[in-house]
Amino acid sequence: MDTAADAAQPHGDHGDHGDHGDRDRSVADVAVFEQQRSRVFGLAYRLLGSAADAEDMVQETFLRWLAADPGTVSVPEAWLTRVVTNLCLNRLTSARVQRERYVGPWLPEPVLTGEGALGPMDTVEQRESVSFGVLLLLERLTPPERAVFVLRAAFGHSHQEIAAVLDIGEAHARQLYHRARGHVGDHRRRFAADADEQRRLVERFFAAAVDGDIAGLERLLAEDVVSWADGGGQVTAARRPVSGRDRVVRYLLGVGRRPEAAGARVEFREVNATASVVIRLDGSPAAVLVPEIRDGRVAAVRIVVSPAKLAFVSAQLA
Repeated sequence: MDTAADAAQPHGDHGDHGDHGDRDRSVADVAVFEQQRSRVFGLAYRLLGSAADAEDMVQETFLRWLAADPGTVSVPEAWLTRVVTNLCLNRLTSARVQRERYVGPWLPEPVLTGEGALGPMDTVEQRESVSFGVLLLLERLTPPERAVFVLRAAFGHSHQEIAAVLDIGEAHARQLYHRARGHVGDHRRRFAADADEQRRLVERFFAAAVDGDIAGLERLLAEDVVSWADGGGQVTAARRPVSGRDRVVRYLLGVGRRPEAAGARVEFREVNATASVVIRLDGSPAAVLVPEIRDGRVAAVRIVVSPAKLAFVSAQLA
């Protein structure tokens, strides 16, 4: 069996693809990859929490796929899963160092999920695995724990399959999943909410914030609500979390009174499988607000305003 490092290396001949047979194979290879693209991207995104990094990993996986010797690939889905997972594990190591130096709170890059950008969303586990709340919890795991959790919970791989992807023993894969599940599972119940109820509550919450309805906001916010804003040091944003109902109310009302708010266009969209708000200025997304609902109230507000973090959503909305 190849090692994990080998799985992230090109296989096969890089020779001339000029003859007709090689062109036909290349076209067929591209078609196979395109069938798997959303799955590969969805896996990379869950592992990295970054759409930009996930796109890089998809492209690198594609190049390695084209370079592979077809005789070594019996199951394309398994081969692609192994390659992109190991590429992401390598990227996670450097990403953690960068996030330690990040200016202000770090949040995942928002992705519109209404049209399958992150792969299938048929189960609670698949939807939950791309929520901001769970992605932030996954940041606390070691890279192998994160990989095992994502492969098992979001993509339904067996422990035997996961062991093959990571080139570890099956018992070790089970241990990693048990540890990851224990840590994430203690918190996952906080993120469950009916989709229709979620949207209605988010619409009421945002309307109260825009209208300056203090009493309405107080009714909708949990007492221990926390708000985070990710500006990445590029735009003005709170560099520390704002905690507690009274402080969050004042903070949100202050944001709503900014001069640029008057020209904002608001859209309610599904972002990371969650009812959310996309705020546009001059036609382009300027902020994505992702509330977290618990027990019928807004328990957390996560606001992404970093232009770099909004690039993927901007492309989706173009």
